Parts: sequence; C-alpha cells; structure tokens
Amino acid sequence: MPTPAPSPLFDLTGRVIIVTGATGVLAGSAARYLVAQGARVVFLGRDQTKLDAARADCIGLPGEAAAFSVDVLDRTGLEKVRAEVVARFGRIDALINAAGGNQPGATIPPDKTFFDLDLAAYRQVLALNLEGTVLPSQVFAQTFAAQKRGNIINFSSMAAERAISRVVGYSNAKAAVDNFTRWLAVEFAAKYGDGLRVNAIAPGFFIADQNRRLLLNPDGTPTARGQAVLNQTPFRRFGAAAELHGALHFLLADASAFVTGTVLAVDGGFSCFSGV
Repeated sequence: MPTPAPSPLFDLTGRVIIVTGATGVLAGSAARYLVAQGARVVFLGRDQTKLDAARADCIGLPGEAAAFSVDVLDRTGLEKVRAEVVARFGRIDALINAAGGNQPGATIPPDKTFFDLDLAAYRQVLALNLEGTVLPSQVFAQTFAAQKRGNIINFSSMAAERAISRVVGYSNAKAAVDNFTRWLAVEFAAKYGDGLRVNAIAPGFFIADQNRRLLLNPDGTPTARGQAVLNQTPFRRFGAAAELHGALHFLLADASAFVTGTVLAVDGGFSCFSGV
C-alpha cells in the first residue's frame, strides 16, 4: 500500500508566529519548539542578552528565529516591530501573548491582610498581564484584520478561575484575560469572519523562575505551599514546560479551525478536582 500523505492539519511550516515574553521559561520553551516545527518565530522580550541567547539556541532547527527587544506596554515599539516583521516575512500568522508576571506588593502574604495591598504594585500587575495582552493584540491583529486571517493565543492561569490565596493582583488580571479572550473572539468573528481566532491556554502549576522558591525547597522537595498544590492536582506533580507544546500547537494549527473563544486548561486535573 502507498504511504499516506502527511496531514496538513498540524503543519506549522513557514507560519510567522510572534511570542511575547519569549525569554521566560514557559514561553521560551514554546517558542523554540515552534522553530523546531518549521515555523518562523519572532521572540519578543525586554532583555537583549536573553533574546540573543534564545535565538542562538535555535540555530540548526528547521524553522527560523528572529528577536526584538520591546516592552509589551510600548505601543510605538510594538508598531515598529510589526512593520519590521511584515517587511521581512510578508505577513504575520499568529500572536502568542505570554508576557506576564507578578509583584510582591500585589500579593497578600500570610502575615498581611487585604487592607495592606499596595495599589501601585496592583496596578502594575494589572497593566503587565492585562494591558500587556490587549496592546499587542491591538497592534499585531491589525495585520490579521487586513489579511482576514490570524490567530491569537493568550496565556491565562489557574488563578483566573480558582480563588488561589495570596495572588490577588495576578488573579484579577488573568480573570480579565479570560474575559478578554472570549470578548475578542466574538468581536473578530463578527467583524472579520471565521479566519480570525482567539483562544487561551491556562497552565496549571509549572516550575518557573518566579515561583521556584515558593513551590520548591533548595533540595527540590515541595514547600508547604507546593505540597498544597500537589494535593489539589490529581496527577500529583508539577507540569513540565514541554507539556504546553501540544496544546499550543493544536490551537495554532488548522486542526483547531473551528475553535475560538475557549480557554484550554493544561493543569494535570487541578481545575476539575474538588479536593475530596
């Protein structure tokens, strides 16, 4: 029997994909994976040294990596990147909004109460996570609207759906990202047709630079908070960065052509478990 032709449903070869926050652990791993799938990936971040290292790490892979130092809250900088990417590649196919983070002042540690919340830090966390998703979408999706085709994937969090103690600013921002994802999916479909899609992934608990000391002791055993997370996760382990790749690939590919406005949990069962 002849060998069947490979399905184009999951083919990302040549796709031009912008990834914000691409020097982070999770987004950086995803961006490199996409280069390995033959995509042309634009790494965005604020640290040029880290961007250079990320691009160098992609040498020899089937796709292509470009890198630009820019802040996701800088409209002028983002517009300049858009112009340079379109000039270089001719189009933009997808945007992954992965930039985000938290600040100590926007959390409520055990020895503090809600009334101690630092509103300045709270606003900064809202700006980075919410405006840092909305603004790149405004800038890069103008290309999608002109093309009548494009794809946005936002990074949400378990903190958006569940009341996770301490992280009030981050939780509020990610809940807003969920709502924005659904709102923009409807807006784009109504005004530009079924070629523009907007979805999100909601990672469970993965070990990254920001949460390592919160979840793990120096010897690698879970802290009390880390153990509480594991107790709520049916898989009884933290996620590995590579375990986000499949979900992102699916949402980027034509295999998900009829999927928009969804928030896909990648969490080892954290969000479905009652704890009993």
